[in-house]
Amino acid sequence: MPSLMKSVVCLDCGHEMPVEPLPAQCAACGSKWMDVRYDYDAAAGAWRAGLADRTSTLWRYEELLPLADMTAVVSMGEGWTPLTQATNLGRELEHQHIFIKDERQSPTGSFKDRQGTVTVSNLRQRGITECVMASTGNKAAAYAAFCARAGIRLWIFLTSTVPAEKLRELALYGAEVVKITGTYDQAKAVAIDFAARRNLYYDSGADSIPGREAFKTVAFEIAEQLARLEPLGDGRWRAPDWYVQAVSGGIGPLGVWKGFQELKQMGLIDKLPRLALIQTEGCSPMATAWQAGQEKAEPVVPHTRITVLATGDPGRAYTMLRGACQETNGTMIAVSDGEAFRAMRRMARVEGYSMEPAASVAFAGLEKLIADGVIGADETVVVNCSGHTFPAEKHILEDQYVLDLQFGAEATAGHTQLEEGLGAALERLDEQVTTVVVIDDNPQDSRLIRRLLQAHKNYRVFEVNNPLDGLDLVRQRNPDLVVMDLTMPDLDGFALLESFKADSEVAHIPVVVVSAKTLTPADRARLEGRAESLWQKGAFNTRELVEHVVKTLGGDLTDTPDDLAEASAGQVAAASKAALDPDTPEPLRDIVVIDDDRRDARLIRRLLEATGRYRVHEAYDGASGWQTIESENPALVVLDLMLPDTTGEALLERLKANESTRDIPVVVLTAKDVPAAQRGRLLEKIISLFQKANLDRQALVDSVNETLSSG
Repeated sequence: MPSLMKSVVCLDCGHEMPVEPLPAQCAACGSKWMDVRYDYDAAAGAWRAGLADRTSTLWRYEELLPLADMTAVVSMGEGWTPLTQATNLGRELEHQHIFIKDERQSPTGSFKDRQGTVTVSNLRQRGITECVMASTGNKAAAYAAFCARAGIRLWIFLTSTVPAEKLRELALYGAEVVKITGTYDQAKAVAIDFAARRNLYYDSGADSIPGREAFKTVAFEIAEQLARLEPLGDGRWRAPDWYVQAVSGGIGPLGVWKGFQELKQMGLIDKLPRLALIQTEGCSPMATAWQAGQEKAEPVVPHTRITVLATGDPGRAYTMLRGACQETNGTMIAVSDGEAFRAMRRMARVEGYSMEPAASVAFAGLEKLIADGVIGADETVVVNCSGHTFPAEKHILEDQYVLDLQFGAEATAGHTQLEEGLGAALERLDEQVTTVVVIDDNPQDSRLIRRLLQAHKNYRVFEVNNPLDGLDLVRQRNPDLVVMDLTMPDLDGFALLESFKADSEVAHIPVVVVSAKTLTPADRARLEGRAESLWQKGAFNTRELVEHVVKTLGGDLTDTPDDLAEASAGQVAAASKAALDPDTPEPLRDIVVIDDDRRDARLIRRLLEATGRYRVHEAYDGASGWQTIESENPALVVLDLMLPDTTGEALLERLKANESTRDIPVVVLTAKDVPAAQRGRLLEKIISLFQKANLDRQALVDSVNETLSSG
């Protein structure tokens, strides 16, 4: 049966319009927010009769999709993705009614393929041959694939934070890729202007009828599939108690919500699910507004590594989703990037699901909602696993996750030599699979310990700079040894060590403590029987530490080649001199960091203090920054441009106008996009300017070192 579209209704003024062609805006008031209405009675009759003989794609629901000419469909088998019970996750979370809607099975690996097929089919029906869009990544891949199949030229505007792997994928499809150094909302503005100047079709996202309607099919599939897995017994489809999804701009859950509403209107389900919409803390305008009870979401500048969810201004989508959550007593919450990455690893470990970080945000939110008792133990939950992790962003996986077994010249030799080469390679592999996890919130210290060990042995050493991530990594990797600090944020080393020893799976792993903390007798008593040994930072011989670790792991340093041992001295000399050798003290230079983001200020302090050359003072606004400069008379200032009580540029002017501070060198570190003219003015007064979004930490440290080396 073809589409049963009846009319298009403006959501602002109620004006009713014909469906062919789909209007781009309301003919009466100009609003872009419109909704399609269908003959629901006819659709209900057709669907009650059964859909078993229909195609296993989202087009099985063609009656309620906005396409008049079904011959225009551009399809690659999208939709009808699996709904699977998460038995192992349920066991860990003590909740036995969790289901995963596995959108990873889509043609390009994400649920955006639904939007791609319906939108591109509409473009083909209308004879459009060129299209412009902005995206944070997944939508771009879906549109690029479907446009390639339809022969439509596609212009994609993305931010520079989109991983290079995704950019290469888009280029492979033949799309025209334009990378913008800025936020997603800025990329969108440029794309709109580009389309207008060239008179090209621009896909507007959440207010686009085809895209929003496409996501209804997620709800249709869930209700049809859940009735098979947990039947009600009356022949009807079944809605879950909760639907959980990560959200960025909001088009996905808007469509899903409408799908459930239509099913209830047709009498196919008896209730609407509660929505749980999850955002990442670094870009959570919806969750923030919801928690504050606000009717509108204030735009934010994204600060998250999960670029797919980096929409800073959700606009009207928030207002509509807020109404949906209020109607069913749903919720919106935010989780941290770290919580999302831990959920990502958990899902891979316990369920075998390799998912993208954006999808893992939903599962991190699920864990939090269950732990807080918001989702009840007997309630049925469906979580949208919105996309696959191929290719994984490089910061998600630890490096050395691939073991490289090399044969070298022996591989081309005779049989005997080949066997000898194989034996040698297997011996190297034995050493390679010896795994050490180093947990230290100071990346300089963790890197130093890693280099010390790998200079002598071919161990696989993983560094982690957050104790919660360390706990998760140890449980996942089950290493042969842990080297850890004691003083860390979120979870101190003592509590972390107790967590290890209370877990029967990892309690046997020896732990070496390397810490700068001055231990009291009570501290030492807490470590007794839990730590293999204790080493004081700055007060031990590096080779003795390496020998101790190697012996603890059952190895011997005597098999280390002399030239490798000599090379190791050169590799770690510079770092170990400042970090571990107490006999070479350096006079410390004072540096003031002024940044209202305390995490950024703390990061810069750690980077600079790890060199052993500087004492760093933090200030979080212009007034306290100026007071700190006056009291400390620093050798250098690191300055943000956006401060709560003034601008960084105004504070810089004050510094240069004051005789006692005008000669202090200044480094600017900012998340703000700096226009060329402003950049030119700044560089006349500062030594260097760094962008937070793509900060090269070593370059920053090198710039400071070079500036102060003559002092």
